[in-house]
Amino acid sequence: MNKTDFLLKLKLQKGVGYVKLLQIASQLDTEEIDPIQLNALDLPLKLREACLKAYRDDRAEKTVDRIKRQCQVISFFDDEYPEKLRQIYQPPIILFARGDVSLLKRRIITIVGARMATGYSQQVIQKMVPSLVEEGIVVASGLAKGVDSFAHKATLENNGKTIAVVGNGLNHYYPMQNHTLQDQIIDKGLLISEYLPDTPPRPFRFPQRNRILAGLSESVVVTEAKEKSGSLITANLALQENRDVYAVPGPITSDLSEGPNKLIEVGATPIVDFKIKKERFDNSETNILFSD
Repeated sequence: MNKTDFLLKLKLQKGVGYVKLLQIASQLDTEEIDPIQLNALDLPLKLREACLKAYRDDRAEKTVDRIKRQCQVISFFDDEYPEKLRQIYQPPIILFARGDVSLLKRRIITIVGARMATGYSQQVIQKMVPSLVEEGIVVASGLAKGVDSFAHKATLENNGKTIAVVGNGLNHYYPMQNHTLQDQIIDKGLLISEYLPDTPPRPFRFPQRNRILAGLSESVVVTEAKEKSGSLITANLALQENRDVYAVPGPITSDLSEGPNKLIEVGATPIVDFKIKKERFDNSETNILFSD
């Protein structure tokens, strides 16, 4: 059994959460997995037993086959897995994908902002995205309302490539108003999640999703956001992972400018001409992600 299929079978087991999955995955040093190797792992007895149970679980094997017919499964050890994401704290062990996975190897920037964003964010994104698309940068987002939707739509309208990182399984549409947009992204870009395909959206999953948005990117841009918001969480995660952070300044009378203005106050680079300075990329691969 190959390593990715085994990790997926492990993920399907009750009682094997992220920490245990990471503990097991860190000891798998061959591409093919067998019971002899699993018995020899330097793990507590219960974890070794969980590994053997997963390996022999015929029902889980059928589920793995069904999932692989629905989407592409990418593990931490696969070539398709984005290198920048490998470097973060608690990288996802498995990603589920629909669309063009080669986009994960392209240039990436993350742009985050409020779900209840105003026309100001929309205008900034509409003027910012064309030059990014022209440079071959992939525009990605969290597929939420507001900034996320503005970003995806602007990219598609400019014939660019876009990635959506979602906080639910790929078999769900969330929010439902983005049903058509999600299908367009699958067709012309990439949809990814760390959650099993049937996992429904829940509020606590979106902050977890934000670490992927920060991790995939070389830089994070914040448009409109309140001082306490998911966007600022993403920006802070980006700083922790040594990414550049940019912010769009706004009027001090606006609650939605509190976040980006605060970031600028503490050292983020202000966006003043609808462009991210080219030299900041150092000719490395980057992507653009948008999320709340």
